[in-house]
Formats: sequence, structure tokens, C-alpha cells
Amino acid sequence: MKGYVFHGPGRASWEDVPDPAVKEPTDAIVRVDAVTICGTDLHILKGDVPEVRPGTVLGHEAVGEIVETGADVRTVRPGDRVLISCITACGRCAYCREAMYGQCRGGGGWILGHLIDGTQSEYVRVSHADLSVHPLPAALGDRDAVLLADIFPTAYEVGVLNGRVRPGDTVAVVGAGPIGLAAIATARLLSPERILAVDPAASRRDAARRLGADAVADSAEAPEQLIADLTDGLGADVVVEAVGLPETFELCTRMVRPGGHVANVGVHGRPATLHLEDLWIKNLTITTGLVDTHSTPTLLRMAAAGRLPTPQLVTHTFPLDHMEQAYDVFVRSADTGALKVVLARQQHEEVPAQREGAS
Repeated sequence: MKGYVFHGPGRASWEDVPDPAVKEPTDAIVRVDAVTICGTDLHILKGDVPEVRPGTVLGHEAVGEIVETGADVRTVRPGDRVLISCITACGRCAYCREAMYGQCRGGGGWILGHLIDGTQSEYVRVSHADLSVHPLPAALGDRDAVLLADIFPTAYEVGVLNGRVRPGDTVAVVGAGPIGLAAIATARLLSPERILAVDPAASRRDAARRLGADAVADSAEAPEQLIADLTDGLGADVVVEAVGLPETFELCTRMVRPGGHVANVGVHGRPATLHLEDLWIKNLTITTGLVDTHSTPTLLRMAAAGRLPTPQLVTHTFPLDHMEQAYDVFVRSADTGALKVVLARQQHEEVPAQREGAS
């Protein structure tokens, strides 16, 4: 079979790899029908995640069909259509018992495309399948469902819930990429008074407005002043960092009000300065987090009912074996306008990649 293999910083290719096989009785083998690319994959390619060894198949988000299961798998069987979660959960360790699956100590956590071969391939082995794949409702198409593997639970849990968004809050989201846009969409579920999106790209600011932001700002034009103007000088109740750069994290700490929350979602490859000389007196709560995906079943039900704006986030589609072209489009998002790209097995090779909504 084929897979997208990491060969070190700046180097990866779509190439022949061994077919996956059941190694443990809790494993499942899934045929990948739809897969997407995450900003974290770009961090890996930049060398920001040194735990990823050369030779690893990338990817941690996919939808597919179960083709084989180990003897101990009970909740799915061959032929079932499933969502592959970005987080693997053993279900037995102390963290899993508290639904903190991202911190699993039983061979789970974020392992797909990180510590073991991932989903950007034709088939993938998923360990601890009973808790790590989710049967999909028939009403939810592959292209929508794949967004529930990572970006929606990450934005909702690590951004909105950790940030403790409440009705009437002013929420600022710094970074209007896929995670930031999903944070805007899920923050709206909790009825904040207003949401501000900050991003240097005009196309992403436009997308933020479509997803529910009440105001947008260019990150180069003092967005902290806009927040101050909107809140009588107090600052935002909740600021979500959805980029992963030192300057965006520090911007978040300047935008939050005393007693507010900064929820860091971004993957950081460089140190950020925590200005305690200014912040110690502000009664701030700063949270970090790897998604646990405990909200995935709820979000799947909401998506199936049309309560999440998943179609608006997919801007480009490709055949599965056009992985290198899809990465090129995703990397150059400032030029291509890419938000989420989806690669699907069902497409024929002769169908060109296309921008959704383009003529």
C-alpha cells in the first residue's frame, strides 16, 4: 500500500509502505476512505516535534471502514464505517478513567502519526480500537465527519471548555486557521456577547466572519486596542491562542482582562516569554492542553443534526493519492486560501483537485 512518510525536517513523500497487520487483540485495521492534513503535521515537517522518527507515516485524522479486528475488539466489526480519533485510549489507566485520554499511560494518547504509523495512507492499524474509533451515523458524510477527528474536539475542549467561555463573555480567538475557526463555531454554542478573530490573512478573517465572529482584526494592527475599545478598557474574558508562536501567545496575555482566561491550543516549537512581571497581579488562568476527545460522541451527534458548520471549513478536495499536491496547497494557505483539505478514496485519479465553490 501507499502512505505519506516523514523522512526528516522538510522531507516526506507518498510511497510504498508495508500493509498494516493486527499486532494486539485490541487492534483494528481500517481502510482509509477520507483523510485530512493538520497544522500539527506541518509542525512535524518543520522539525518542531522531534519525537517523530524518520520512516513514520504521518496523519492522525481519518474516516474509513473496518476491515479486520483483533479477538478482543467488541464495539466494532468488519464493515463498520468509523471515525478514527486523533487520540488513542486504552480505557484502563488512571488518566483514561478520568476521561483524560490525551494523557493515556496504557499505550495511547497522541500516537498516530507521532509515535506509530498514522492515517495518511491507504490502510491504518488503530490500537485500543474499542475507545479509539467511533461508529458513524449514516447521515454524516465522510468529508464532514473527518473534521470531528481532531479540530472540533480540540477547539471545543482545549479552547472553549478550558477557557471557560460563559454566556455574555467577550471571546478573542488569535489565529483563524481551522482550529481557530472551530473555536469560533463552538464558542457560539455557549452564547458569548461577542467574538473577535485575529489573523493576518484577509481570507481567514473573512472565513471567521462566516463562522460567527462579530469582529475581526489584522494581527499587525494592534488588536489589543480593538479589544480594549470593545470592552471599556477591560480586555477579553477569554482569549484562545490557536497559532503556536511566541508572539501570538504574548499577544493573548495582553488582550485578556484581569480575572480572565488564556487557553493555549497552538503547538509551540519555540519558547514563549511569560511576562510574570506584568501578569502576576492580574489573577489570570492560563491553560494548556492536548485534546482528550471526550466530547467526540456529543460533537458527532451535533454534526449529524447539522448543528456544526463543517461544510464551511473544507475548501479543497483531492484524490487520496494526491497527498503531495494536497500538502503543497495546505502549506501555501496564504496564497491558496486553504482551510481544511480532504483527500478521499472515492475520487478518481483523473479528477483534478478543486477549490470548493470554484467554477
